Amino acid sequence: MVKLCGWKYDIPAEGTRPELHHCVIIVAPHTSVEDYLLGVCCLWKLKVNFHIFIKKEFFNFMTRGVLRRTGAISVDRGNRNNGMVQQAVKHFNDEAEWTLVVTPEGTRKAVKRWKRGFYEIATAANVPIVFAYVDYGRKVMGVGPTFTPSGDFNADMPKIMDFYRNVQARHPEGFNKDM
Repeated sequence: MVKLCGWKYDIPAEGTRPELHHCVIIVAPHTSVEDYLLGVCCLWKLKVNFHIFIKKEFFNFMTRGVLRRTGAISVDRGNRNNGMVQQAVKHFNDEAEWTLVVTPEGTRKAVKRWKRGFYEIATAANVPIVFAYVDYGRKVMGVGPTFTPSGDFNADMPKIMDFYRNVQARHPEGFNKDM
């Protein structure tokens, strides 16, 4: 179905892929619901058993079952004390293979800066961050390199953003490439 829509995968060959079974995968840009659907297809192609935080408003009687089967975890984004970081770190500490997918923009709307949660989770759980993307300009989706956070968010963010500088969003006006 992905190929019928004109999309391609950019996935490193077996043996050269980043480790995807115990990491935080960040996916950007995120300006459309289609990003989620394409990203899920890419992760299934990679045979990754992943979990993803999705705002609780998407969970209703019609979507709840499908979202849970695709690894979604309901999150109350309006509550700053929702324990997302601690919950994710606990999973990483308790499970040998647990992968969390995060869209660091936190919403499909334009944002001034990315949320820090993905970074805090990776740092606290001592797991790498893997860059993933959906590039509408080239109609390509895939995974990039693995990044080990130093613990200095302000020093690491420019390095992370450099990877996404040439990736085109579905709605380019909604993707801030400058942090």
